[in-house]
Amino acid sequence: MNDIAPINANNVIADAPLFRNMVWIPGGSFLMGSDKFYPEEAPVHRVRVDGFWMDRFTVTNGDFENFVAATGYVTLAEKPANPDNYPGALPDMLSPSSTMFKKPAGPVDMRNHYNWWVYVRGANWRHPRGPASSIRKLADHPVVHVAYEDVQAYASWASKELPTEAEWEFAARGGIDGADYAWGDEFTPDGRHMANTWQGEFPCRNTLEDGYEYTAPVGSFPANGYGLFDMAGNVWQWTTDWYQEHGRIDSPCCTADNPRGAAREASYDPRQPDVKIPRKVTKGGSHLCAPNYCRRYRPAARMAQPVDTSISHLGFRCIVRLNGGGDP
Repeated sequence: MNDIAPINANNVIADAPLFRNMVWIPGGSFLMGSDKFYPEEAPVHRVRVDGFWMDRFTVTNGDFENFVAATGYVTLAEKPANPDNYPGALPDMLSPSSTMFKKPAGPVDMRNHYNWWVYVRGANWRHPRGPASSIRKLADHPVVHVAYEDVQAYASWASKELPTEAEWEFAARGGIDGADYAWGDEFTPDGRHMANTWQGEFPCRNTLEDGYEYTAPVGSFPANGYGLFDMAGNVWQWTTDWYQEHGRIDSPCCTADNPRGAAREASYDPRQPDVKIPRKVTKGGSHLCAPNYCRRYRPAARMAQPVDTSISHLGFRCIVRLNGGGDP
């Protein structure tokens, strides 16, 4: 991991322990969303956010291990599921488990994501690639298999918070307003891979041109204009916002009068009307995003994630808001 001291315009509090490996995001007005890719990203509209500090890297296995050692915390994936929340679920699906990507042997029906996603008993943050795996050599990789309540618990312990969708997207753009990617409008400028994504035919053939099949150590690819790493690819990242129509995000500012941003209603998966598990917005795409299936390695991209679900390509990073927003 790159150990770069965080800075801001006047370096007032950059050396405080809380802000170590954090970056000051100055806030401002920006064009949120995209009209060029997926319908859930539209319409493009102008949004303003106040300044905040953001983790330079996604939270790593080493970071999360320190949290668990200090608190004894047990993640959702390490506990049996409540059968009342999942009517008709098979008993195996209620055992301590998490969702993992399983690469099929050949081309499959792309309309059915169960062709590559499976529930794996014993998969959790300690065993990110299945029960026989470990994090022994993955301390600097992003922690995965963490549900929303898990990341909230970590953030609270660290005296931090999770970003709103607008805060995350503003930070991901790195000061380049309206660009397709966190680094500009070209996906691989001069042939250089700028993020850990999938090359080849998803989900059965990954040519590994970027050097990674699974997660990469944080900071393995270039930082964006604000000095933030992995704001595209590697792992999706949780935000605090309930998933809803994108155009309704018109007042996300965090101010003294509105410290958490605009209140939103919880969203449920319309494909599962009997399962009332609310969904949050996740951002950034992952190492499984590919041009032939999921071009969501962009700041505007968004995905609905049930709050009870952990998965092998979803992590998080935290922020700190000062005095309800504004400069430190």
